[in-house]
Amino acid sequence: MSVVGHDRVLADSAKGTAFQRLVSYRTRRLLAPYLYLAPTLALLLVLMLFPMAVVLYYATLDNVIMNRSPVFVGLANFKAIFLDETFRISIGNTLYFTTMSVVFHLGLGLGFALLLDSRRINPIVRAVFRVIYILPWLFTAVIIAIVWRLLLDPSGVVNAVLVTLGITDTNIEWFSSSDTAIHALTFVNIWAGYPLFMVSLLAGLQGVPDSLYEAASIDGANEFQKLRYITIPHLMPIIVSIALLDFIWTMQVFPLVWLTTGGGPIHATEMISTYTYKLAFTRYEFSLASASAVVMLLFSLVGAFFYLRYQKVRD
Repeated sequence: MSVVGHDRVLADSAKGTAFQRLVSYRTRRLLAPYLYLAPTLALLLVLMLFPMAVVLYYATLDNVIMNRSPVFVGLANFKAIFLDETFRISIGNTLYFTTMSVVFHLGLGLGFALLLDSRRINPIVRAVFRVIYILPWLFTAVIIAIVWRLLLDPSGVVNAVLVTLGITDTNIEWFSSSDTAIHALTFVNIWAGYPLFMVSLLAGLQGVPDSLYEAASIDGANEFQKLRYITIPHLMPIIVSIALLDFIWTMQVFPLVWLTTGGGPIHATEMISTYTYKLAFTRYEFSLASASAVVMLLFSLVGAFFYLRYQKVRD
């Protein structure tokens, strides 16, 4: 081989080595983010996706777990729960409980946020109010259930005050009457959940430029017009995001319902979550419970779809 041919071979070899290094570097750059995400993705797979797949599979079997040889029944379990009147009642109660909670969470949260953001109130008084208004957020569901069961007991403080003021002549059984149980439970959940909206909206109010309010005042706008045309548009991204998340979370509430009414009386406060729990751990009908859980998952996915779609539109 000539010297020129030998040099050409060495040059080609060097080019090949450089190209391999470049490809290897690009591959490492592409794979690096996924390697960092791998532990989290593995946890999501094991703790979320796999259990969801198992529940969906169980929902298509006949009397799974209790039966050693379960039979594939397709959508029969879904048909069975939708034919169950209790399940239909639980859907109605869940939608009422969730909708009313989200609406009043937003109303109270916005009202208290505007109050705490007002410049007309002394800063020390505002600080005290912030502590008071955020207190419900500090309690666990167990504490909230115990406190309100005592307060709304037929011989509790609330009835004593109502009788003293002459609003009612007899003690009301708030959690024991089918006429008042769902409303009392919804009220307790509203009381427990509004601080999330209040804190989020208060943070949003801090970001509204004062120059906009000054310009509006110069143009002759009143307080309601400032709220409508300046405050609400600036808070709308926060309002929509937190409302959709609250809808998803409230639809899955279980501890508060279970510890206050247990779904009673006579299914007056039966939610999809309590209905599913009773199917699984009281009646041991795990296939029907899985089907009910899938339905609740679908409701949550609807809220999640609109949330992600809104976030995508914002981006």
